[in-house]
Amino acid sequence: MTGEPLIRDVSDTARWVAVYRALETERPDAAFRDPYARALAGERGERIAAAQASNQNMEWAAVSRTYAFDRYIAKEIAAGADLVVNLAAGLDARPYRMELPQALRWVEVDLPDILDYKEEVLARAGAQLRCALERVRLDLSNEDARRGLFRDLSRQSSRAIVISEGLVIYLMRADVAALARDIAALPAFRRWIVDIVSPALLEMIEAQSGALVREAGAPFLFAPAEGPAFFEPCGWNVLGVRSLLKTAAKLQRLPVFLRLMAMLPEGSQPWDRPWSGVCLLGRRADETTASSNGDPIEGD
Repeated sequence: MTGEPLIRDVSDTARWVAVYRALETERPDAAFRDPYARALAGERGERIAAAQASNQNMEWAAVSRTYAFDRYIAKEIAAGADLVVNLAAGLDARPYRMELPQALRWVEVDLPDILDYKEEVLARAGAQLRCALERVRLDLSNEDARRGLFRDLSRQSSRAIVISEGLVIYLMRADVAALARDIAALPAFRRWIVDIVSPALLEMIEAQSGALVREAGAPFLFAPAEGPAFFEPCGWNVLGVRSLLKTAAKLQRLPVFLRLMAMLPEGSQPWDRPWSGVCLLGRRADETTASSNGDPIEGD
């Protein structure tokens, strides 16, 4: 190649993760199927995944995260959501691969280059939409533009889901809090689905893959010591949490050395240890009950 870094910017991590969706799709017992993942990953995604082949945790974590988001999204759509707002949508192909109501509106928000690339690849593949889709080319760090978009979308919906898969780990704590408050400020934004990692896991991820993303100017940053409770002062109740380790165990995707660990109870504060999960948050102004005080790990 030209001597450029393997991961040039944070958008290349979407190509990397797409490889693992492609590998899952090609299994006879696939937990989900993304027929466009291989094309979206492209040659660069394959090279990034090959360079990280020794990291046995990446594939099962990516697969279980995708599955957990899918389950929460499907549940909220069945409950009456009329809009999905996908922040930092990257190479997500859910509007083309999930079973969705035709009347559902889906809005993808991300930087122009990654959305242009995805549009081109999906057009070449002849991908067919399952719902109404709009793409908004926007830098989410521009707070004024972000808030204006959120206000516009909120006026056009009665029950919206916001999803942000693989986003907040790249943000400073104050920036995550600001984003959380911006989303909670809109009455139509009833649910937010977001993934987080614990400080101990962030250290492990940093040791395994941190150099790649730091070189691209996108270091791993956000890992709240308080776990999902971080979002509560920002206007959210924690309605559910899916541990990626437990999800991967249910899907039988864990490497041998982690299977015994997955059998152990995680307890009420698993984020005190190496941990990652997908959180379902409910806008506090709409909820009449507080977060549950029991085991935070949700089953299917």
